Amino acid sequence: MSAAGPSDISRRALLQTGMLVLLLGRTQIARGATILAVRVWPAPDYSRVTIESDGQLSTKQLFVPSPPRLAVDIEGIELNPALRELVAKVRPDDPNIAGIRVGQFSPTVVRLVIDLKQAITPQVFTLEPVAAYQHRLVLDLYPKEAADPLAALIAERLKDKETPAAPAPAATASSARGHDPLGDLIAQHTRKMAPAPASPASAPVSGAPGTDAARPGGQKDSQANKTERLIIVALDPGHGGEDPGAIGPGGTREKDVVLKLAHRLRERINTTTINGNPMRAYLTRDGDFFVPLHVRVNKARQVQADLFVSIHADAFYTPRPQGASVFALSQSGASSSAARWMAAKENKADLIGGLNVKSKDAHVQRMLFDMSTTAQIKDSLKLGDTLLKEIGRVGKLHKPKVEQAGFAVLKAPDIPSVLVEAAFISNPEEETKLNSETYQEQLADALMRGIEGYFAKNPPLARTRRSI
Repeated sequence: MSAAGPSDISRRALLQTGMLVLLLGRTQIARGATILAVRVWPAPDYSRVTIESDGQLSTKQLFVPSPPRLAVDIEGIELNPALRELVAKVRPDDPNIAGIRVGQFSPTVVRLVIDLKQAITPQVFTLEPVAAYQHRLVLDLYPKEAADPLAALIAERLKDKETPAAPAPAATASSARGHDPLGDLIAQHTRKMAPAPASPASAPVSGAPGTDAARPGGQKDSQANKTERLIIVALDPGHGGEDPGAIGPGGTREKDVVLKLAHRLRERINTTTINGNPMRAYLTRDGDFFVPLHVRVNKARQVQADLFVSIHADAFYTPRPQGASVFALSQSGASSSAARWMAAKENKADLIGGLNVKSKDAHVQRMLFDMSTTAQIKDSLKLGDTLLKEIGRVGKLHKPKVEQAGFAVLKAPDIPSVLVEAAFISNPEEETKLNSETYQEQLADALMRGIEGYFAKNPPLARTRRSI
């Protein structure tokens, strides 16, 4: 056998080196990602599980309907203390997750088993690094039977009207006449046709259909003819969940203070009537969880809101700017460079909060953003002007007039919508004010006066069913 020449040796060495590189590459891929943090965000709409890592994760999942559970295999990692923390992060009041189990399924696969309280539709997706986050694996667990937010508002109002002495026959009489007691609260404010006892000549024939005499005992069914128009104000506390919003120099998170302010304003709205018609506040988020911008718009439309008020706390690169601002939508460009910058910043919430861009629902709902009308913007400016004047009575204003820009969250085509920046959280003095219970009460009072002032000049219109 002839001895190997120098070229054969170098070729063999090169091949061996290549194999070693390939093997190392596989090992590096298999064990390259490290779990950095895990978070669980429970909410009535959906529960989210987030797994943050220093490299992209590959997964396979299987949903088992009975008993409902979701198994997720994360490939290329080993179980570490951060991942084990998932077990303890599930809250007892989570409406969707009963518990989470984790284990090393194979040398390079970690299996998560999420035990569920109800049937869900899972969405599993990954997010690229953004803001303070590295790679994220997101598991969104949506109930198959979604709650109807409008029905909840109606039920709340009907519960308020209940009294121990409430006569049952009134409801029966209404039903017998084809009257829908829920319809009074969501349909347009019309009164049923009833004969007017103007004079004996115009009095209806006794016993004629639809007259009081035709009813047993000849008693008037005043409850059946009485309707009320439920006035609904959608309050939108900005950010939430994975998206903390701006963070003040003292560590105050925007998502926390705006939710507190929304709760205070809700208390005032729910105890107010306009011309005898009760008001109800609907919060797009009532806890610390993320809501995509288009979903906030859709939620307001689902409850057929009369107004939409998005609440935020401003931030800037320097601590100097101060004062509150109010913004409306613009179809023809921003009213100032500051307004354009602010809209661009707020519109990034989906990137930080974590939107599943592959979801068909997200694409469909974004179509709403192209439907905004001139009439909506005109009414939004009226609302913004009224709010701005009232806010100016309790604190400083950053700008004396309503600004306009392309805020995605203000693009409901049929609801007057404004975005209120309560103060500059990046200003140390205003951060302190935002954490002050006294200032929050004053600001909630001012916003309530502004809402009432708007309705005083612009009564709620008759409702028609909106296609969602």
